[in-house]
Amino acid sequence: MTSDMKNPFPPIRRVVTGHNANGRAIIRSDEQFPSEPIALGGAEFALIWATATVPADNNDDTDGRDLEAGLTINQGSVIRIVDFLPGGDSPMHRTNSIDYGIVLAGEIELELEDGVKTIVGTHSIIVQRGTNHKWRNPSETDFARVAFVLIEAPAYTANGSSLAEMKP
Repeated sequence: MTSDMKNPFPPIRRVVTGHNANGRAIIRSDEQFPSEPIALGGAEFALIWATATVPADNNDDTDGRDLEAGLTINQGSVIRIVDFLPGGDSPMHRTNSIDYGIVLAGEIELELEDGVKTIVGTHSIIVQRGTNHKWRNPSETDFARVAFVLIEAPAYTANGSSLAEMKP
């Protein structure tokens, strides 16, 4: 993994709607921000929005970026952009959520706990259903950008036992 490479992707633009005092639709914010390096290395994250509950409460005026969002939010949802550095990878992990990974640029390798690997390219979508997995950017020269939407879900039950979360 090359950690000294500059991220080539543009800042992320986020447009948030809301309502005025009369209930009419308005643009509440329109801003750009970059992804930021994470402690585990191998990627940069940009939190776009999070909700404290599912279903979400559109009457809550809290900016979703102001919520404490770890990898997931218990009983909530998260959308973030992840920029994977060339050769960057994640630890093996499992969350109690259903995740939609939308590959915006580059390729990402999905590896399951038994070693099965699948390469997923630009404009493809991964539906991650609470399985133990890791991500890896197979390119040694190019970044990969993935949008992840995570929505809380009950733990998967196998043989009468719930599979525990395994967060890095």
